Amino acid sequence: MVKISVDSTADLQQVAQQCEISVMPLAVTLEGTQYFDGVDIKPTMIFDNFEQNKRLPKTAARGIDDYDEYFANLTADGSEVVHFAVSGEMSVSYNNAVAAARAHKGVYVVDSRSLSTGIGLLALKAYDYAKEGQGGAEIFDNVTALIPYVQASFVVDTMEFLHKGGRCNGVTAFVATAFKIHPQIIVKDGKMVVGQKFRGKMEVCIEKYVSAILKEFDTPDITRIFITHTNADEKIVERVKALVREFVPSVKEIIETTAGSTIASHCGKGTLGVLYINKA
Repeated sequence: MVKISVDSTADLQQVAQQCEISVMPLAVTLEGTQYFDGVDIKPTMIFDNFEQNKRLPKTAARGIDDYDEYFANLTADGSEVVHFAVSGEMSVSYNNAVAAARAHKGVYVVDSRSLSTGIGLLALKAYDYAKEGQGGAEIFDNVTALIPYVQASFVVDTMEFLHKGGRCNGVTAFVATAFKIHPQIIVKDGKMVVGQKFRGKMEVCIEKYVSAILKEFDTPDITRIFITHTNADEKIVERVKALVREFVPSVKEIIETTAGSTIASHCGKGTLGVLYINKA
């Protein structure tokens, strides 16, 4: 038996439960209290606290000992494990998981080189492969080969979180806010980089973003496409779903997920992304 596992940054939520994918919750410290992503803290708590105090939580990877215990539990019945970590360029989660995995036979740790449902896409592919009867090593090789084809990007509604988190300077944040600029953030080579800059109301910018992404990366794997957001306006989300169906009428499944507290801590409320594996 092969078990699939992810860091909580995969933002799979109910999908993980349905597919019996195990989740390792990362730590989130808010106003001096430590919580665990997806367990006892919600993004709304982070947004409400920021509105009141203008302070962001601190996010942290789990330690080697935590991963050691986690993998011990998953392998206790003799199962193999394929675990997906947030990009090693963004967190030490991958390195800690690899260090812990050395003590457990049949544990394979994948550096997703991505975040959010960019990780989730790889994990669900691994789940598909496991159902086909592939072993842990084969699944590891097959999903690793897919990493360069994961299209992970999003558009932020507010620059405040990026600014407060040290990911953009004050002048950039001020200009973006003053001129209603909503930047596209792309995950490239395991890092977050700025792509196009859309100007205007968020709903207009999102439409431009979705059209641009689906035209540029125009051979999506039709198995599944994610729409992942941080409490975005429901009307915007429904419009994005319609656009995806328009551009990819053969898509088998559009999965909407709300990003967890780790991702929300860095990108703020209203962020939305369309993520999929681009087959070309």
